[in-house]
Amino acid sequence: MSHFYKKKAYRYPLYALIVVSFSLIGMLSYFRWTLGLASFLLLVFVLYYVMRSQRALYTELEQYISNLSHRLKKVGEEALMEMPIGIMLINDDYVIEWTNVFLTSCFGEQTLVGRSLYDVAEQLIPLIKQEIDTEMVDIHDRKFKVIIRREEKLLYFFDVTDQIEIEKQYEAERVVLGVIFLDNYDEITQGMDDQAKSQLNSQVTSTLNKWAHNYGLFLKRTSSDRFVAVLNEQILQQLEKNKFSILDEVREQTMKNNIQLTLSIGIGTGASSLPELGALAQSGLDLALGRGGDQVAIKQANGKVKFYGGKTNPMEKRTRVRARVISHALQELIIDSDNVMIMGHKYPDMDALGAAIGILKIAQLNQTEGFIVLDTNRIDSGAQRLIEEIKNHPELWSRFVKPEQALELVTDDTLLIIVDTHRPSLVIEEKLIFRTDHIVVIDHHRRGEEFIDNPLLVYMEPYASSTSELVTELLEYQPQRANLTMLEATALLAGIVVDTKSFTLRTGSRTFDAASYLRAQGADTVLVQKLLKENIASYVKRAKIIENASISAKGIAIAKGGANETYDQVLIAQAADTLLTLSGVVASFVISKRSDETIGISARSLGDINVQVIMESLGGGGHLTNAAAQLTNVTIEEAERRLRAAIDEYLEGGKKS
Repeated sequence: MSHFYKKKAYRYPLYALIVVSFSLIGMLSYFRWTLGLASFLLLVFVLYYVMRSQRALYTELEQYISNLSHRLKKVGEEALMEMPIGIMLINDDYVIEWTNVFLTSCFGEQTLVGRSLYDVAEQLIPLIKQEIDTEMVDIHDRKFKVIIRREEKLLYFFDVTDQIEIEKQYEAERVVLGVIFLDNYDEITQGMDDQAKSQLNSQVTSTLNKWAHNYGLFLKRTSSDRFVAVLNEQILQQLEKNKFSILDEVREQTMKNNIQLTLSIGIGTGASSLPELGALAQSGLDLALGRGGDQVAIKQANGKVKFYGGKTNPMEKRTRVRARVISHALQELIIDSDNVMIMGHKYPDMDALGAAIGILKIAQLNQTEGFIVLDTNRIDSGAQRLIEEIKNHPELWSRFVKPEQALELVTDDTLLIIVDTHRPSLVIEEKLIFRTDHIVVIDHHRRGEEFIDNPLLVYMEPYASSTSELVTELLEYQPQRANLTMLEATALLAGIVVDTKSFTLRTGSRTFDAASYLRAQGADTVLVQKLLKENIASYVKRAKIIENASISAKGIAIAKGGANETYDQVLIAQAADTLLTLSGVVASFVISKRSDETIGISARSLGDINVQVIMESLGGGGHLTNAAAQLTNVTIEEAERRLRAAIDEYLEGGKKS
């Protein structure tokens, strides 16, 4: 029909030309009939030729269009039936009405027409009902990308098995870089003769080279205490599967010679460039060392970190030189500041308060105004007695401010000092972190994945008993002589006593040195005991928790509080401490509901089990022998199930974070 209209459109100019030509010939015949006749015959000939040529052109065009239409139809039929794309038509009852040959062959059937989708590929039903447009499904050991067109009840199947295999191969062969560090090599070899040192080097190098050969990674020693490893994702997965057994192997072999040499390994993965991988590996090593060493930190390009190892108690490596350097650096930062804001963690305990009071004293020694941030509505019950005692000393109590007051007092040149934590989510007022660029972190916990961004100074010593111990040493090295008041010295001593469980856990020689200094400054040990007293109601409540404890064959005790009762964090920590004193118990966990509607877990151990690793898998943290976690939107039963799963994973040999 369209061709007909096109023909008419082409003929209109021709008709007009004929009319004009005949008019001209008529006028010419009027004057000279012979010339008019000749012109008429010529015009007839031309018209005949034009009409014939036009008819031939239209015939050829129609033939071309017909052939093209036939070819397109044939190509469409072949594409529908022969191309490696599955096509399926279904009805409202999920019965297959038609499929092409390719899809039928994928299912290994003669025909699928008339069969229910529930029988053929039941996994597709939920996708259709949930209105998912595209999804990957497994059908007969092949992977298909399914595109669903609901209005047409049409499904397209694209076989992507080979593509996925290539992607897997690419991921498996991606380069991974590792940095291996001998944690305490310098300390161990310092007093060795050349022969003993050579034997140790030979033993460690031989062990690591054998390990590298077995797993197929490239290992190169770059210094006396450092190796560089090149591997790929596939090898890394094998190492993770075996929980980096090289850590235990090196430790056990060197201990045969009465030497406790441990490894720390930082691994960078997930980045495309080698410089970025190297930076990730070094960052992972720093993280592993910051957590006490003897462990592996795998840092991915997306920021996630996995940890393995960390089973041994960290050996004390800090020196008084470092304490003196940090003390002088802190003094300079304080002097250059408008004022000093000191902040601990939420629900501050004795250690956080004692450390904060110690830092306040350092600020006062350097003639800089200091304030301690405290939310009086969120105080640890154990620290409440200390707060009541501080209120009896107006000069000291006037230095305590609420979070909203602190936000008003802060300036661009305020120095914010965070004590007893390094995690932004745990500080009393997180907004303060974003109000100033001058931040100092002083903490004794093992470093976790979450950390304050870009602090000016970091003094983290996981080998210290408490943050109060670290602050006491900083006080000792201040150029101005520190004359502590009785309450200031007592607060610092109380922080040490609480975190060491009266000098029984995580206590080194430096701990006693700090306690001796505080006692010389007038710390009242009787007042410390008064601050640590508890009432009989708390004692009975704690005893009821301990009463329902269950102890496994491996010496792990788990106790739960009542489902409808709330418990203070200090109380469940004390219950965990008490459980640890029972015969046969090597680690204790107490689960209870807290007043803020979260589920709290306190964990303690004698050192054979790293409770920090277990708590980190639940979102918490702490030390090898002392850790805790808080869970939200879960029941006590669910918290217990997750805790037992985390313990089982740890006992198998590793931990992921």
